[in-house]
Amino acid sequence: MNEQRGPIFKIRHDPRITKVGRYLRKLSLDELPQLWHVLMGQMTLVGPRPPIPEEVAEYEAWQRERLSVVPGLTCTWQVSGRSHIPFERWVELDIEYVRTRSLWLDLKILLLTVPAVVTGRGAY
Repeated sequence: MNEQRGPIFKIRHDPRITKVGRYLRKLSLDELPQLWHVLMGQMTLVGPRPPIPEEVAEYEAWQRERLSVVPGLTCTWQVSGRSHIPFERWVELDIEYVRTRSLWLDLKILLLTVPAVVTGRGAY
């Protein structure tokens, strides 16, 4: 039932998600607990989304470059369409971010996150 190629698992109408959970995901409220990780220094506000170990185990060598920085709460992938973006492009965006990151890029991504969350485009 996976709608993505690669090691990530995405289903638009995932039967495991409750109506409340679907609403929380659509508004990105399910991300709020990750603010704790930001406050604890385990994550940053901007950076590649943290993968789960099962996904990393399936990464190709070139895809591991996205792991060279601390993961973030939001990223280029999130402001560019989220789940509408294929995994390979997602990794390319993350690697581009890793190679070009700056305070200005982080501020731009943070600003673009607001409309991405409000519209819920690609959130599932």
